[in-house]
Amino acid sequence: MCGIFAYLNFLTPKKRSEILELLVTGLKRLEYRGYDSAGVAIDGANDKEIALIKKTGKVALLEEAIKEISEALYLNELTETHCGIAHTRWATHGIPSEVNSHPHRSDDHNSFVVVHNGILTNYKEVKVFLEHKGYKFESETDTEIIAKLIYHFYKQHPNFSFRELVENVVQQLEGAFALCFKSKFFPGECVGTRRGSPLLVGIKTKTRLATDHIPILYGKDESPLAHKDAEKDPDHRPHGRVEIPSIPRSGSTEFEPLEDKQVEYFFASDASAIIEHTNRVIYFEDDDIAAVRNGILSIHRVRRGMDDPNHREITTLKMELQQIMKGNYDYYMQKEIFEQPESVVNTMRGRVNFETKTVVLGGIKEHIPEIKRCRRLMLIGCGTSYHSAIATRQLLEELTELPVMVELASDFLDRTTPVFRDDVCFFISQSGETADTLMALRYCKQRGALIVGITNTVGSSICRESHCGVHINAGPEIGVASTKAYTSQFISLVMFALVMSEDRLSLRKRREEIIDGLKNLQEQIRKVLSLDGKVKSLAENLFNKKSLLIMGRGFNYATCLEGALKVKELTYMHSEGIMAGELKHGPLALIDNNMPVIMIITRDPVYVKCINALQQVKSREGDPILICEEGDSETIAFASQYLEVPRTVDCLQGILTVIPMQLLSFHIAVRRGCNVDCPRNLAKSVTVE
Repeated sequence: MCGIFAYLNFLTPKKRSEILELLVTGLKRLEYRGYDSAGVAIDGANDKEIALIKKTGKVALLEEAIKEISEALYLNELTETHCGIAHTRWATHGIPSEVNSHPHRSDDHNSFVVVHNGILTNYKEVKVFLEHKGYKFESETDTEIIAKLIYHFYKQHPNFSFRELVENVVQQLEGAFALCFKSKFFPGECVGTRRGSPLLVGIKTKTRLATDHIPILYGKDESPLAHKDAEKDPDHRPHGRVEIPSIPRSGSTEFEPLEDKQVEYFFASDASAIIEHTNRVIYFEDDDIAAVRNGILSIHRVRRGMDDPNHREITTLKMELQQIMKGNYDYYMQKEIFEQPESVVNTMRGRVNFETKTVVLGGIKEHIPEIKRCRRLMLIGCGTSYHSAIATRQLLEELTELPVMVELASDFLDRTTPVFRDDVCFFISQSGETADTLMALRYCKQRGALIVGITNTVGSSICRESHCGVHINAGPEIGVASTKAYTSQFISLVMFALVMSEDRLSLRKRREEIIDGLKNLQEQIRKVLSLDGKVKSLAENLFNKKSLLIMGRGFNYATCLEGALKVKELTYMHSEGIMAGELKHGPLALIDNNMPVIMIITRDPVYVKCINALQQVKSREGDPILICEEGDSETIAFASQYLEVPRTVDCLQGILTVIPMQLLSFHIAVRRGCNVDCPRNLAKSVTVE
């Protein structure tokens, strides 16, 4: 949801055309997150003005707009030090339009410009305050108040540093945000900050750095060390405050190259925009204020918390550029569906030993005794992540013999659900930044529950704020509609259930059966993917329908929900996942010879009940498409159209039955001419409520 990209070069000669190309390419890497407009801000011709170029629609249209005014931008002019910021917007306040697009400006002279991800909850109050001060607003957005507020503080305190102005601004803001600022009064400087929305910075240098971490500078402190350090380093003494470095100054703690002073910084809301430039990044925490001045990056915080660390580490990204490229596929989603034979193996690699039939989850190993003593397990997520919890709930109940609650994060918060110290709460999110899930995590953490994160993104907020967790190792997922992350989340929770039951002799046979099923999963997924042509033929008969019902029960109920969600997301058709046991309690009224129905029936404990539901559909002139097991002639006899998937252990069958639904939604979307990778109105990482 929305995307921030900012680039700052210090003593690194770049043409304006190169800077704009970097900014636009950064935005292209963020397109998968979903957006409706885009914009950039760079220095104007005399370096004392800021040029804003904004456009509704795709980044390609922004590129065209830049070409149209290229002469006015002096694109061939070299600049040694420059800051540019860029943004893709997903509309929240105000319709998609150029005036509502980011970057937003403080005044007609573009004195300050800002890009923003997130939502401000108190923007109306701040807007009223600024209007009383005589400020006029040109957009409908909540972001514009930020640009005008920093300009207001600048006029009051013209001697403040850029970073101090931002500090004053963020203390007035409520809600979720990631921000990057640029100003004509502070050329060659950039300030970024975050609260509840992701932001990181990539660093690119020719020589090694003075340190592999950045010390955090805090606000006013009564410690004598603070005053002593301020006397030594008066340049770091702000107006009305005294800063204290969080670690002793033994040697150099400034973050800069040791020899050649050339350095480039890349601020972004997502690592996929940075990886082609550098793999050295710093993930910011909530309320960090990162400022680049004279090529030196410093991180500041207004006040120090009880558990705050004294520095931010530089981490090395393992993501490869080719992992986020389409390769031989036409769409990212198509590529990610076909990556599942490898992604499920990556999820299990180093964790499942098929020879000894043991499972080790290093990220939660130390907490297993505590989890075994808990009152209940709570699985909390949104959308696809919620469905992965439903898919594994039955197995978790079976192997842990604990009560398992599965909750939608938004509803969980709305109900102010009671949470106790002996609860264990799992928070499932592909991005690790999902706003509702993150807020539910903080709610449970405040109440003393053990927090377990299940994410696909190292360094994400959920990853950092959990007590322990499992990284699903699915690899980058660019398509908005989640596919391989679902199957990897599914397997991660299955592995947790296996770990929890490892010392139960009565469950040994069941555990070994499941581990054998995991061992064969890669080849079985490949067999399912070989059905692609047959699924495409089914899509030809379904693409012009108005609705689609998907039915099943037991371990396959989650597949019905997830399949229906994929159809809705990608094709904009109405689709509903129905518990087959509920058929007689209402949904049966929908069945006739015009209603497309898909039924998932496998040889599991509820097989006979599913056959009963199938016969009820047939008796109402329904002609369901079946997803069943290979060679199940008894079930196939009921249908004229069917897809056969390999047989596996019942609790893993949902992995094999969901892939035909992923393929079907993909092919229907292509046939209907929909944007497969970026469905309308949706975003990859939902960072607002």
